[in-house]
Amino acid sequence: MTLPGQDDPLPDDPRTLQALARELLDALAAERRESTALGTRLDQLLRRLYGPKSEKVPCAGPTDPHTAGDDPLSLAPAPGPRAESGTTRKRGHGRRRLPRDLPRRRVEHDRTDAQKVCPCCRGPRVRIGEEVSERLDYQPAALFVVEHVRPEYACRTCRAQVALAPKPPEPLPKALAAPGLLAQIITAKFADHLPLHRLERILARHGYELSRATMCDWLGGRAAVLRPVYDAMCARVRVSMVIHTDDTPVPVLDRTRNRTRTGRIWVYVGDARNPYTVYDATPSRSRDGPQTFLKGFKGHVQADAFGGYDGLYATGATEVACWAHARRKFVEARDSAPRLSLEAVAHIRRLYDVEREAKELDRAGRCSLRQRESVPVLRALGAWLDAKQTEVLPKSPLGQAITYARNQWAALNVYATDGDLAIDNNAAERALRGVAVGRKNWMFWGSDAGGTTGAILTSFTTTCTRHRLDPWSYLSDVLGRLPAHPTARLAELLPDTWAAAQRAAS
Repeated sequence: MTLPGQDDPLPDDPRTLQALARELLDALAAERRESTALGTRLDQLLRRLYGPKSEKVPCAGPTDPHTAGDDPLSLAPAPGPRAESGTTRKRGHGRRRLPRDLPRRRVEHDRTDAQKVCPCCRGPRVRIGEEVSERLDYQPAALFVVEHVRPEYACRTCRAQVALAPKPPEPLPKALAAPGLLAQIITAKFADHLPLHRLERILARHGYELSRATMCDWLGGRAAVLRPVYDAMCARVRVSMVIHTDDTPVPVLDRTRNRTRTGRIWVYVGDARNPYTVYDATPSRSRDGPQTFLKGFKGHVQADAFGGYDGLYATGATEVACWAHARRKFVEARDSAPRLSLEAVAHIRRLYDVEREAKELDRAGRCSLRQRESVPVLRALGAWLDAKQTEVLPKSPLGQAITYARNQWAALNVYATDGDLAIDNNAAERALRGVAVGRKNWMFWGSDAGGTTGAILTSFTTTCTRHRLDPWSYLSDVLGRLPAHPTARLAELLPDTWAAAQRAAS
């Protein structure tokens, strides 16, 4: 029916007026739904920009008016062991002991000879012990010059045959930078997220001015030298039984346009048998990125619901969805449907209660515990989603959350079948957190080649952090050894193998 304008006469027929009223009510309801959806999206955007990042929701109790429902499973408290495992253990108070492996500088504060005389008998007092107190101090880094001296030899008789000692291989031939400085630049930018213009000022304070363009060239050259070790890490990640993966956008400088375009950096987290975290840069978020990197992979891929992974699942990889993503959508719907959204979160919270206890178990124990306690909760949650899907509007925030969970339902249940799998993809999201922090500082990649350089070097700093290694110590040693290191023994330079050799040597 065509609605009349404001000045048009209304029809006289009562039935027509009733139809017109129904039409107006339907139009008003549609506008309200659209307004509510826009308001919810605006609230979510403002919360992401300015609000807290935590997704914690208040504990549901029987007296909570927002969560009181007819479903006994929706708010049922977790069993006894779950409640005990949910309590937080308080950290100890007081000063921590300083590590014994830190170098010590002994400063002795002795009494004068006059003060060493006994006030009673006037005889000398002898030393019987000492009291030691420790203070943690800091000394700024310093630039220094390493002089490589090669003696020259010549024959006195024939005054010819000049001989010079061979020059050792260098990580960056014909450049000023030694391995320690190169390692510091890599660590500062990709582990500490310092842009090169800040590092330029830091080095100037230490006594030498280096331009950011020079340091950028050095980074690209070192990424090329480290590429064989990076490729070895990628190969090990590809033979993992489980790979966590995710991506995040990075602006890329494009000389053909007046603004940047959006590139992507992907992370691939290997399992415990292949403990490496590697990154890959692509010009866009096309499915070619993960399909090229994980070509032929037949294990488990834990990721979000991005359609670019579908090609992997079609060729033999097993999809494992992320409960954190599913939970987040219900948390975002709490303003529009507080009771129902909190009911869903209560179910998911019980799944995480099981996981807190499963952390202490081995693979078989985790799988057995999940089958015994998580699977019944999953069945109850699946039935709840089926029942509520017909009660809410599909385009509402809660309707979209339910649709997301139902579409991913089979993949959301896979983690309960294998103790090696995780309930969520937080491992990949944590690995991308450093990129997000760095992106706010260095702002963009200078080119697609710069993205590849960043992906390679970030793979080393993040993997070192995963193994609790100092990235500078690892990189300074590997950059010095790599030019002369045999290709057949490249595995010796992998971060975990290198760390084991260092521990054995010390």
